[in-house]
Amino acid sequence: MSSPVAITAYIALFAITGFLFLFANLVIGWLVRPRLPNVEKLEVYECGEPTIGSSFVQFDLRFYVVALLFIIFDVEVAFFFPWAAVFGKATQLSAEPPAAHASSLVATRLQELGVSDASAAKSMQAGELQQSARDLALTSFADIGAFFGVLWSALRTFGNGG
Repeated sequence: MSSPVAITAYIALFAITGFLFLFANLVIGWLVRPRLPNVEKLEVYECGEPTIGSSFVQFDLRFYVVALLFIIFDVEVAFFFPWAAVFGKATQLSAEPPAAHASSLVATRLQELGVSDASAAKSMQAGELQQSARDLALTSFADIGAFFGVLWSALRTFGNGG
């Protein structure tokens, strides 16, 4: 395995190469593009159309609510991924494995869940494992319930336009 200095050097080389590539393209674009300013090109425009009225218009609150709900869903998916990874391992813990390789499977799964002491992993009984798997499942369901409770409250509060 590479040393930490070599890994840091590779990351620095990658970052410098990316910065130089970006900077070189910006400089080349600045040098090559035409410079023919006139009055029409220097006017302020929006989407190619002349502006009508003030740009300070009050938008309906529902647009912001939709944006917030998207962000909430997006962040919640990021939070659910580790839960799904751990929950999948917890369901394997709750099932009773065959007795031949039960202790090694339990020790491996508990190490993946964060129990680092192998003797503590082997000493846990099947009932304790099933109870901890149930507790983990209930915690994940509580997290999902809290998410949908906040979502329901937001829709109830802002759903009618504010």
